[in-house]
Order: sequence, then C-alpha cells, then structure tokens
Amino acid sequence: MRVGLFGGSFNPPHEGHAHVARTALVRLGLDRVIWLVSPQNPLKRGQPADLAERMAATRRLARGPSMIVSDVEARLGVRYTIDLIRVLQARCPGVHFVWIMGADNLASFHRWRGWSEIMASTPMAVVARPGSELRSGLAPAAQRFSRARRPASAVKGLALTRPPVWVYLPARLNHTSSTALRARRAAGVREIS
Repeated sequence: MRVGLFGGSFNPPHEGHAHVARTALVRLGLDRVIWLVSPQNPLKRGQPADLAERMAATRRLARGPSMIVSDVEARLGVRYTIDLIRVLQARCPGVHFVWIMGADNLASFHRWRGWSEIMASTPMAVVARPGSELRSGLAPAAQRFSRARRPASAVKGLALTRPPVWVYLPARLNHTSSTALRARRAAGVREIS
C-alpha cells in the first residue's frame, strides 16, 4: 500500500490543502492520503483552534474514500513529525509512506526537528504553492538534498523509491492560505459560502 502523510495544523483547513492532497494522491498513484491534524505546531506561536473543531472542519474538506483524517499525533502523544514517522514505519512495515507538503513549507523545513532524518527515511513530495517556487528551490533542505531530487515525471514510483528522494510537483496554484483566513476572521470579515 502506498500512503501519503499530509501533516499540518489545518487552522483552518482550506481548499489549498485539499488541492495539495488531491494533487499528491493522483500524481503519485497513492492508495490513501492521511491528513495528520496536529495538536500544536511547535514552530508556530499561539494556540490553534480546538483540535476537535479542526478535525471536523478537515473531515468536511477531505472528501472521498482515499482521504483519511487522523488525530494520531494527539492519540500517540508525539509532538514532532520525525517521531510520528518512526512510530508509523515501525507499526506498518508493509506500507510505503510518502511525506507530502506544500512548497511554502519547504522554505522552513530545515527548522523542523529531525528534518534530515525525515528526508533520509521517507520519500517526499513537495507540491507547488503560490510564491514559493523560487524560495523552495533555495531552501536549505532542497540544497542539502539536491542530489536526491527526482524529476516530476518520475513521481509514480516515488513511494517505492529508497530515500532520500524527493520531487517538486508543479501544479495549478491555489492562493488560499490559513494565515489570510485567520486574518479575515479576526477583522470580522464573513466568508460567503
């Protein structure tokens, strides 16, 4: 089984997140994408919205039988991605995991605890996000693992490729961002459905 791991605060989840998950699911030929709703991002200040609220909102967005929403980080009591990946790989030895992230996260990926080990232990797919193509290419992680980068044309076998390996997936850009949505809410701007 080929499973994408798509972690985030999802505070709030939005169509840009769904776009990244769907792009990875289809282009990488994954069987599932697990949305890992984090209880708290150690690199972000302030408290996110209630975990149960973010889980419910993420479930409404992550539609389809191939999309699974999980609070496994909270249930296992792990705080860092590297710890979660270690646990999942140990508990699911027959599953081929791929870490999925938007390209906006690659720019700061080197600040994550155990980022080099994440790259060395798990294939990674980086999906295009607005304004991040140049920044992601110059990111410390992209520079350090430049020899591990594969062309977008090689994505179908990514889950089965021995790490370190990563791919940048150009895709249609979705300009929605959690930061902008939170700012609009704070300013009292109502969303029109």
